[in-house]
Amino acid sequence: MVALDRSLISQLPLFQGMTAEEQSEILRSARSSRYAKESAIFEQETEAHSFFVLISGHIRVVRSTPDGQQVIARYISEGEIFGVAAALGRTAYPASALAAVDCVVLAWPNALWAEMARRFPIFGATTYRTVGTRLQETQTRVVEMSTEQVEQRVAHALLRLANQTGRKTESGIEIDFPISRQDIAEMTGTTLHTVSRLLSRWEDIGIIVSGRQKVTVKDAHRLVVLAENPGKH
Repeated sequence: MVALDRSLISQLPLFQGMTAEEQSEILRSARSSRYAKESAIFEQETEAHSFFVLISGHIRVVRSTPDGQQVIARYISEGEIFGVAAALGRTAYPASALAAVDCVVLAWPNALWAEMARRFPIFGATTYRTVGTRLQETQTRVVEMSTEQVEQRVAHALLRLANQTGRKTESGIEIDFPISRQDIAEMTGTTLHTVSRLLSRWEDIGIIVSGRQKVTVKDAHRLVVLAENPGKH
């Protein structure tokens, strides 16, 4: 196996605070893989064989409900750890991870998780913090689904994506990976028709700019107002 270059991880927050020797050591047991757009890194309820760090690209985490519906749980951005079923005490993945664009990931055998968390306390602590944050985000979204109007849920979803992956352009803050209106519908528990109607209206009044699998938040303040005060813009 070809030795991986430490520069792959040296600048990632997950590995900050570790010495160069520790970073090199942690890489020795990793393997690097490329995944084409829309391919699966792992699938829901399959055996958790590995945990991963995304080096480049974006990953869509999708859960299937008992009635067969697809729900997008979140997006993973460059530098994030994912698939850490062992940190949750699980032996199977609770969701599927799909490449939203072409991706490069590092993977470690799941059997190494406990040892790595023990030997590299900063790595372990940061991972548990990440897992905790995601659980909190999931709770927030459950509350949104049960208490908010569709307009609020869609506005909150776009704000989260812009905050997570936003790239400043002349038009505003562009969500920096391909995202379709169907994806947004699956994130917010609504229909493609409803999302299309909302985004078209918001584009007409200058809040967003949308194109083929692209959304740019043109007026973030007005989108925040919509998220907190439905019907106002």
